[in-house]
Amino acid sequence: WRVERMLVDEDWSPEQISGVLRNEGLIICKQTIYNHIHADVTGRLAMHTPHGLKYTRRMRRCRPTKASNIRNRTSIHDRPEEADGRRFGDWEMDTIVDSYGHAILTLTERSTNFILMERLPHGRKAKPVAKAVIRLLLPYRNTVRTITTDNGCEFAEHEAISRALSMKGKTQNIVFFTDSYCSWQKGAVENANKLIRRCIKKKANFNDYTDKFIMAIQHKINKRPRKKLNFNTPKHCFFDFFR
Repeated sequence: WRVERMLVDEDWSPEQISGVLRNEGLIICKQTIYNHIHADVTGRLAMHTPHGLKYTRRMRRCRPTKASNIRNRTSIHDRPEEADGRRFGDWEMDTIVDSYGHAILTLTERSTNFILMERLPHGRKAKPVAKAVIRLLLPYRNTVRTITTDNGCEFAEHEAISRALSMKGKTQNIVFFTDSYCSWQKGAVENANKLIRRCIKKKANFNDYTDKFIMAIQHKINKRPRKKLNFNTPKHCFFDFFR
């Protein structure tokens, strides 16, 4: 019963459920949970698993970056080697959009997978997007080291973000851009977007959702246990850094 509640109510994966229960002293391997899901002839449990138990893997090759719409962009290849996803303070950002021109900004701290998200009232316009990024990250300004994003036009005001989030009296480059068609170079925020899309479908109109609902999604994802965190939660690990 408890496994089914974690699946249906929290949308946790079998591996996450197994890890959390193991930390509590209850040993149930993930394959046992998968077997239980497959045995459910109604398909109700499978609907709450990642990818609906359907897996595809495609090989993609890197293509040269042709971005010319962003002035003074700095490539991910010039990002410090220390920004490998293990130290605290390296972020990734992206936007998810609907078919009506509405957008939601998403930010993910790479070492903890902690996410921040906010509706963008002006869509993907560069200046409002920059202001939203600054507003969300300003409370953590002293810990922000890098931000990695794609070459979307909404991030054209990246220099304003760097100025606002740099340490006082010392402006430094903070925003780095991935290669074209290489979404895996910012995999943390891409994975976060997939989790968000499980709550907000692609054909949905973002205006149908309240800001309270969007914040509830953020809280739900930040409470998901992660294997890389020894099945602790992003929320706990993120704020534990400031203690």
